Amino acid sequence: MRVYGVTGWKNAGKTGLIERLVAEITGRGFSVSTVKHAHHSFDVDHPGRDSYRHRQAGAAEVLLASQYRVAHMQELCGAPEPPLSDLLQRLSPVDLVLIEGYKRERHPKIEAYRAAPGNDLIAPGDDTIRAVASDTPLDLDRPVFDLNDTSRIADFILAEVGL
Repeated sequence: MRVYGVTGWKNAGKTGLIERLVAEITGRGFSVSTVKHAHHSFDVDHPGRDSYRHRQAGAAEVLLASQYRVAHMQELCGAPEPPLSDLLQRLSPVDLVLIEGYKRERHPKIEAYRAAPGNDLIAPGDDTIRAVASDTPLDLDRPVFDLNDTSRIADFILAEVGL
């Protein structure tokens, strides 16, 4: 599977860019899946729901299925977080997997950057960042796109992965 990342610091616009890219790229007829890294605990179900109660009771894994979707929740119970490569193997085949986060992984990425939060750019010290999508002009040694120019960013990513 082809993979491409969107990285950046908190509040840089990563999720919005991923959302727009998924819509743009699927609109062009390609299949897309996503992987998002979270730095905190999260729940995909809610207290009181049956699946939540199963996990709270001690189930190591809960598979929730309906005619609309399937969710697979696995409690790590102190085990290390699975590496990105293992997570990618769990996905069904698609044309492109967009990865949000995972700054330190070695797959190709575009950095989302907003000036307002005041964070430094990651790109100058990271050769896996092939371009930057920014809300402000930047002078870099790689392509810089307007953060909201989803079509051009999609063109760039699709060319990078050979689609």
